[in-house]
Amino acid sequence: MSKAVKNLLISDLRAKLQGVNDCLLVNVIGLNSEKTAKLRTELRKKNIQLQVFKNSMARRAAEGMAIAPAFDGAEGTLAIVWGSEDVVSLAKEVIRLAEAKEFQGFEARGGAIEGAKVPAAQVKVVSSWPSRGEQLSILAGQILGPGATLAAQLIGAGGTLAGQIKQKIEVLEKGEEAAPAETPTE
Repeated sequence: MSKAVKNLLISDLRAKLQGVNDCLLVNVIGLNSEKTAKLRTELRKKNIQLQVFKNSMARRAAEGMAIAPAFDGAEGTLAIVWGSEDVVSLAKEVIRLAEAKEFQGFEARGGAIEGAKVPAAQVKVVSSWPSRGEQLSILAGQILGPGATLAAQLIGAGGTLAGQIKQKIEVLEKGEEAAPAETPTE
C-alpha cells in the first residue's frame, strides 16, 4: 500500500473517530463473512459502529485523541467499536455478543474511557455498571425520596391538627362544652 493511500485511510479513520471519547477494541478473527455481517447488523441496531484496522494506522489516526491510550500495546488484528448511548451500554452489548455461541471468536480486548486505558479484563466490570439511564433514575429517586418524606410528615401533622379543630368545632356547634381536663392533685 502506498504512503498516499495510507495517509488517506488514516485521515478517513481520524474523521470517523473525531469527538469519540470512549471506545472498545475487539477481536473478530475467527468469524466468517456471514457471521461478521450478522454481527455488524446486531451492532447497528444499537447505534454502534465497528471498524477493522491495522494497529499502526489506528495509532496514528488516534494521536492526540481521548481514545489514543486504547492502542498502547495493542497487538494482533483488532477492530474498534464505538457509539451507543454511553460506554456502559457499549460494554454491555460487546460482552453480550462475546458470550453468544453464535459469535464464538468475538471478544473484548480492552479500550479507552475518557482518556484512560481499560484492560480486557475490566471491560466485563464496566458492563456491570449502571448505564446512563439507570444512573439518572437512581439520582431522581434520591432527589425525590427526601421531598416525599418531608411532604408526608407535613401533611400528617397538618391532617391531625385539622381533625382536632374539626372535632372542636362540632362540639361547639352542638352547644356542648368539652369537660375541662382534670388536673391531678398532690
